Amino acid sequence: LVGSSSAQSPEVTPPPIMKWTGILFAGALALTATVTDACTTLIAGKNATKDGSVLATHSDDGESGADARVVRIPARSNIPSGTKRPIYWDTEDYPRHVGKDRGAPEYYPKPGQNLSVPIGYIDEVESTYAYFEATYAIMNEKSVAIGETTCSGVFGTNAAGHGGKALMSIDTLSRIALERSNSSRMAVQLMGDLAVEHGFYGAGSFEGSAESLMVIDPEEGFIFHVLPDDTGTSAIWAAQRVPDDKVGVVANMFTIREVDLNDTVNFLGSDNMHTIAQKKGWWDPSQGLLDFTKVYSDGEYAHKFYSGRRMWGAYHIWAPSVSLPTNYTDIRYESDVYPTFMKPDEPTDVQQMAAIHRSFYDGTEFDTSKGVAAGAFGDPDRFSVTTTLQGNWERTIALFRTSQTHVVQARNWLPPSVGGVMWYAPHAAATSVFTPFFAGSLELAPSYSNMDPGVLNRSAAYWAYKYVANVAKIKYSHMSQDIQAMQAKVENASAALVDSLSVATTTMEEATPKLVANAQSIVEQWWTLPDYMIVKYADNWLNDGDALGYSDDWLKAVGYTDGPPPPPSEPNAVTV
Repeated sequence: LVGSSSAQSPEVTPPPIMKWTGILFAGALALTATVTDACTTLIAGKNATKDGSVLATHSDDGESGADARVVRIPARSNIPSGTKRPIYWDTEDYPRHVGKDRGAPEYYPKPGQNLSVPIGYIDEVESTYAYFEATYAIMNEKSVAIGETTCSGVFGTNAAGHGGKALMSIDTLSRIALERSNSSRMAVQLMGDLAVEHGFYGAGSFEGSAESLMVIDPEEGFIFHVLPDDTGTSAIWAAQRVPDDKVGVVANMFTIREVDLNDTVNFLGSDNMHTIAQKKGWWDPSQGLLDFTKVYSDGEYAHKFYSGRRMWGAYHIWAPSVSLPTNYTDIRYESDVYPTFMKPDEPTDVQQMAAIHRSFYDGTEFDTSKGVAAGAFGDPDRFSVTTTLQGNWERTIALFRTSQTHVVQARNWLPPSVGGVMWYAPHAAATSVFTPFFAGSLELAPSYSNMDPGVLNRSAAYWAYKYVANVAKIKYSHMSQDIQAMQAKVENASAALVDSLSVATTTMEEATPKLVANAQSIVEQWWTLPDYMIVKYADNWLNDGDALGYSDDWLKAVGYTDGPPPPPSEPNAVTV
């Protein structure tokens, strides 16, 4: 029993700050991960949304070489007893998987590709659900859905076959959960049990060795945190239910605070979270409930405000009436800075969730479209630097290096196949489109399931959005307005299509071709934008007419007013 005590508290040592250096905390082995993730996730309970949906999101903010394909994994049935399910080491780069065992043609080997090799096996079940996946599983046919963000943790380890003994990554856990679960609670418990039984390893790059998922179904949602245990052979995990009338954000740092495993409605978790913390001297029962973030997070990585600013940014959009601090010392230990959950000023919806993922803190003191760093035309993105100079950019929610963002919507008044909607936006959210597919869709648009980050392909949705995003860098403040107008047009049309199909009698045979045609049409329209914008703004003229010029603020900042002076006011020439 974990609770308060009137006894004198023993001396407890706070968990050490163990900024990731590539060394295995649990076994002193070098890590072999190849990617960097720095994702943002949001969640909303059903009474916190306009229509009663449960919502969650994910932005996959990796680096170059990411695999942005969204793929439908078909259901399986009558699987023979004794069948083993292969477990793979997930690099997350393109191609994320090569093989025929998932039943998805997109993963069939192409010339020059090597088959993915399992690092272990677990028992297979008799049948599995169909689901969508990108780097992580997204949504299954039962409207169970997931969003992911990598977090720092005080322990780390390597995968089996790669210097460690752990079998489960967050990629694998999310896939198994959607293969086998018809509720978010079931998915969370299954992932926790598998991580404890088979061991868990994290991404292990600069951002840390732990993970967090938003997990929802049509009735409820959870925040799920997991990290390796101190032996590198098991895991520590906790999950907290989002209150129905509240929203939450996790941005590369744990947010679950006091865990009460006696409250089985609102909390789930591994029993070892208490024994390990007590053994390490990081917590004692006499202190009351264990603060999961304080004990097991390794805090913000990269720089101060890396996580906290995004939490502030999301809550600022949801609840502008609430004045949250913009400064703090260390939010790992300051539990009162940003809450795990907050009640929004007004109910949220898919559109607002998308808007948060497009946020550069517009109109606030942290707006990255302002200042010299934004250039002459207010570009809010900040590219990675190669300098040895000490410094950091503000970490925005929207990013140029996002491979995909999705909003998942689960509606309890419709059959799961129709009630679940995946709104999928390849590449950077600010210049992409959230395009809908039903949870039970029989197929996805080919343009969304096929891409190679190293080969320009005009039939690939990812490349349409990436192309537009990079053309917009020429004159962002102007071109972004054209992009936003097109976004509003096609997203409103998509919403109308979803509304028209959102009836209990809709079949997937009816809905799937309409949703696929809509997605293909959007991609075709998006490819018209680059040429349109080049003609409209070429040579800094507007339609080859009036000059667009520069803003006075930027001209002053770059020294325009200190340029060559005007000619003499009294010329020597004499008019005769």
